[in-house]
Amino acid sequence: MSTGQMQMHPGTHPIDDDLVRRLVAGQFPQWAGLAVERVPSGGTVNAMYRLGDRMVVRLPLVAGGAGDVVLEREWLPRLAPRLPAAVPEVLGAGRPAEGYPWPWSVYRWLAGENPEADTLRAPGQLAVDLAGFVTAMRSITLPGAPTAHRGGPVASLDAGTRAAIEELRRIPQEDVDCDAVTAVWEDALRAPDWDGPPVWLHADLMPGNVLVDGDGRLTSVIDFGCTGVGDPACDLFPAWNLLPARAREAFREALGVDDATWRRGRGRTLSQALIALPYYRTTNPTMARTARHVIRAVLGES
Repeated sequence: MSTGQMQMHPGTHPIDDDLVRRLVAGQFPQWAGLAVERVPSGGTVNAMYRLGDRMVVRLPLVAGGAGDVVLEREWLPRLAPRLPAAVPEVLGAGRPAEGYPWPWSVYRWLAGENPEADTLRAPGQLAVDLAGFVTAMRSITLPGAPTAHRGGPVASLDAGTRAAIEELRRIPQEDVDCDAVTAVWEDALRAPDWDGPPVWLHADLMPGNVLVDGDGRLTSVIDFGCTGVGDPACDLFPAWNLLPARAREAFREALGVDDATWRRGRGRTLSQALIALPYYRTTNPTMARTARHVIRAVLGES
């Protein structure tokens, strides 16, 4: 995915069309010669290249993404038949080669477009669709589930969140009300922790990981690199990163979210935005724009 004019992360591996062609030809000769074209994206961990008309190649940009590739290969085939929206189907498991150091995958291409928070065609219906997906994830009971690294206590995010708030105080052009976001964050810390069994999570329900059709209905959810079990609050992100206020309430009602989980979900979503904004503001306009939207949405609700 696009890294912009500056590297988003230290240790980013250079990837271009020619490398992808060589990797595909060397390991999947049946697809050699198909057109290769980079897919523009605001993603941060992987590069994506269209392969012909029906496939996409996904390659980690950094070492930390390699484990996500293996996780998806193991769990996507098991999760797919249990979910109401399409998810990526792995067609080929690529190996390190041609100087590229990590595993990579070929997936079936999923049609659709990423929704934009300010131009949703059917926000209320999308809220219900997303709630249906989250409900289906939570109902899965597959054994041996991995622990979602985002699924632990909210307090585990405290140091990073407070450090990001202090960094934003030093960036006045972002105009973040740091006292107000601190108050919301501290409210999330006071919310009771999840005391039920851990539930299956997508754990990265960002607009860039959601695909909708021409009517604005949910068709697919992609990028399961963070999936696993944990606190159900981790899958409330769309309430603030995508949905307007009325649809946010429809999402909450459809999921039957209690007050403590809602407060934790709001805090988790805010934490992610606060950390992302100073980190990506000069390297990834999409992530920075989403972070600003979340901060406005959360403060507008509090």
